[in-house]
Amino acid sequence: MKVNHIPNVTEQYNITENLNLSAASDHIQLENNLAVDAVGLPDVAVQVEKIAERQRQISAKIQIPHPVERIWKVLTDYEALSDFIPNLAKSCLLEHPQGGIRLEQIGSQRLLKFNFCARVVLDLEEDFLKKINFSMVEGDFKDFSGSWRLEPYSHGEDRGTTLCYTIRVWPKLTMPITIIERRLSSDLRLNLLAIHQRVGS
Repeated sequence: MKVNHIPNVTEQYNITENLNLSAASDHIQLENNLAVDAVGLPDVAVQVEKIAERQRQISAKIQIPHPVERIWKVLTDYEALSDFIPNLAKSCLLEHPQGGIRLEQIGSQRLLKFNFCARVVLDLEEDFLKKINFSMVEGDFKDFSGSWRLEPYSHGEDRGTTLCYTIRVWPKLTMPITIIERRLSSDLRLNLLAIHQRVGS
């Protein structure tokens, strides 16, 4: 979701004037810190594909110099994601009627003078150490789905994991798609940098 939105965690935003300001402020500060700390971190490649007039697929990729197992452990600690992912105010597991993995996430941030938040409930499917697929079963989009993909790499003595976060988003008419596209592209980059820092901490 930024698995934007993992990534992330990631969100369409409903305008609210009464969002929990302390939570929003904490996540804005974390985003600012990441922007400062990004010096020396690896590049994040972001690609945007127009699927339809109001539908986008956004992918972000980063190389992390740690084994797949370590990144997997961070990604699948679902209820801890909101501790370090920028703009993710809540991430909690819900009971799944078929015994699978169901996750509720709430994103929050402040843009201009407005506070924005979005809620999604996602069903997840894990392919151990390789991939996590997710799809929305309820939330503030017409459609929201995607995946986390993990691939080990080796370049001589340089070894680690390539982590790719892809989301497909179809926002409701309450928010212009150009704003969603721009915001999610930024969020995905910050989410991957946050995971990079978390794995290395």
